[in-house]
Amino acid sequence: MVSDMRTLKMAAVSRRRFLRQTATAGLAIPVVGQWGGLALGGAAPASETVRAGLIGCGGMGRGDLAVFLQNSQVQCPVVCDVDDRNAAAGAKLVEEKRGRRPESVRDFRRILERKDVDAVIVATPDHWHALPTILAFEAGKDVYVEKPLATTIAEGRAMVDAAKRYGRVAQMGAQRRSSPAYAEAIDLVRSGRLGKVSLARAWAYLDWIKPIGSPPDGEPPAGVDYDFWLGPARKRPFNPNRFHFNFRWFWDYAGGLMTDWGVHLIQVLLWAMGPEPPRSVISSGGKHVLEDNSETPDTQITVYDFPSYTLVWEHKVGVGLGLYNRPWGMSFTGTEGTLVINDSGCEILREPTKDSIEARKMPGGQDPRPAHIRNFLECVKSRQETVEPLEAGHHVSTVAHLGNLALRAGRKIDWDHAREQVTGDEEANRMVRAEYRAPWRLPRG
Repeated sequence: MVSDMRTLKMAAVSRRRFLRQTATAGLAIPVVGQWGGLALGGAAPASETVRAGLIGCGGMGRGDLAVFLQNSQVQCPVVCDVDDRNAAAGAKLVEEKRGRRPESVRDFRRILERKDVDAVIVATPDHWHALPTILAFEAGKDVYVEKPLATTIAEGRAMVDAAKRYGRVAQMGAQRRSSPAYAEAIDLVRSGRLGKVSLARAWAYLDWIKPIGSPPDGEPPAGVDYDFWLGPARKRPFNPNRFHFNFRWFWDYAGGLMTDWGVHLIQVLLWAMGPEPPRSVISSGGKHVLEDNSETPDTQITVYDFPSYTLVWEHKVGVGLGLYNRPWGMSFTGTEGTLVINDSGCEILREPTKDSIEARKMPGGQDPRPAHIRNFLECVKSRQETVEPLEAGHHVSTVAHLGNLALRAGRKIDWDHAREQVTGDEEANRMVRAEYRAPWRLPRG
């Protein structure tokens, strides 16, 4: 058997190179260059301090802000949420970490008007990602925006174009791009040691997702500006299941597990396999498990035809036994073997009839979110491109959206990447575009 020591040595070199880059260039992984650089402009803040405003003080927003505040140079003068309770929780977090309570506002535009804000964290429900991000760019702010980039492909493209137009630093919150452990795995896939990789898979089997019931419509809670929460989404009566965390399971505001988990995991597959776009997509699934008023599928399998490989996404709720005995993860299958990975570590599986690689297991790394956010902060100062620029975030978000688009259309779709349109299918194309409720309008330059 040919020893796999070369693979381990290569991985060790990869880790050393990655760590050296993180220390000297703000976690700038070399492969980021494949996405094309943003034309970044503007000057860094006069001091080392980065003044960040938080837009969206729910669980994800407060989690992001807590990591931002782990960096001593970060101050937070203002937080924003349409739910006064969320805003109070965000303000309390800042007070606990910095000893001074920030201002709280309901309208995110009040943050963008301020001269004492250098950057904003956009951690709203998905349907509110695009507008605050684009308007922040227009106001001269840099943006850390949660994944997926937006609820539609057209919004994502508008966000990318705005970042370029205004020369702003931007990062999407898909933190595995800042993980040395995942960088090693990517190097292994690209090294050819697995042979020709022609199948990449990602899956999420989540037993913690339970039915949310079917409560009646009613009045929004006190202290909530519900019309502002809806924003560009269609006007609907308030329903508690469509609000806060569970917004994920309704098409008006998000894309279900396909975009919630899929963007995280498909991101790793695309990182390894390169920037080529899919040519066609087919998807099957539906609500087969959950009996409630949620809309997005609890079971879904999506198959993408890329020019040089096939990518498969699948998810199922109510069970936790996924592929390779992992509830969630990613795999790369080559002619010599398969690499299986999630945050707990990776495993190399040797093809039974081949002996070019050695089967082995390797541990996972640390939580990459602190490094991901630190990269954004360093790029705010240096004006360099982040490790997850919006073009990369738009690419993976587009792939995830196409899975839902094929499912909802009920047929295979062919994708024209250059025009960002479905070929010969106007019904499907309507889901590519963003339709905003007046008076909200998507800026297009």
